[in-house]
Amino acid sequence: MATASPSSISFFSSSIFLSAPNPSPKTLHFPHRHQRLRAAAIHAELATVPVLSFDGNQVGSTTLNLKSAPPETARAVVHRGITTDLTNRRRGTASTLTRAEVRGGGQKPYPQKKTGRARRGSQRTPLRPGGGVIFGPKPKDWSIKINRKEKRLAISTAISSALQSTIVVEDFDDKFEKPKTREFIALMKRLGLDPKKKSTFLMTEVSDNVRLSSRNLGTLKMLTPRTLNLFDILDAENLILTKGAVDFLNGRYGFDDDDEDEFEDEG
Repeated sequence: MATASPSSISFFSSSIFLSAPNPSPKTLHFPHRHQRLRAAAIHAELATVPVLSFDGNQVGSTTLNLKSAPPETARAVVHRGITTDLTNRRRGTASTLTRAEVRGGGQKPYPQKKTGRARRGSQRTPLRPGGGVIFGPKPKDWSIKINRKEKRLAISTAISSALQSTIVVEDFDDKFEKPKTREFIALMKRLGLDPKKKSTFLMTEVSDNVRLSSRNLGTLKMLTPRTLNLFDILDAENLILTKGAVDFLNGRYGFDDDDEDEFEDEG
């Protein structure tokens, strides 16, 4: 199993957010966008990860060459990426009625005077049951924007921080002739994984038999390039990649010379 470099950061659970106790506001300061991207584009996490077969035996090795933010800004970049994802999940459909929108209440409940009670003009006042709500929630768009390069940098930084818990396995779509949860648990044990711990599989394609075999495991997430997200990467204790997924990550989030030349010219 490959060993992460000393500058890499740990997982969400270990953690990227708990590594610095009582961080000062300067630690969480977000640098300017161009400064962030220029500093991160010239930094790469190069790691050699062993490749395991379906039987759990090592059959070779592969290389992950991903962009990674420098340690002083990695915490802020990943934090911004995860808060953006979680905020954009909010549907913003909560809605309440004000006293002007509640049905009824047009008739005065009782006379203004000679009752000994406080004057009341409507039964739909916020002070009565069934009345309107004061300053209640209304439908709202909670979505916020994040730059595409910054989001990709957050994902690649999170994956780079998980190198100590990353396993690469050969494609096993054709190994499951029929859905069987027991066989998938046996596969995880051969790979040295605990089915009771959170694991995230990243595959280029998920066949029906693999999907049906793994869906009964509540601690398991099956991701594809289309569903890859920062939260499931940080929330897992183990990250399992197929060889096709490694090629995808190196192509989408990898480090190349063109990026370095681009930011050198900009600087």
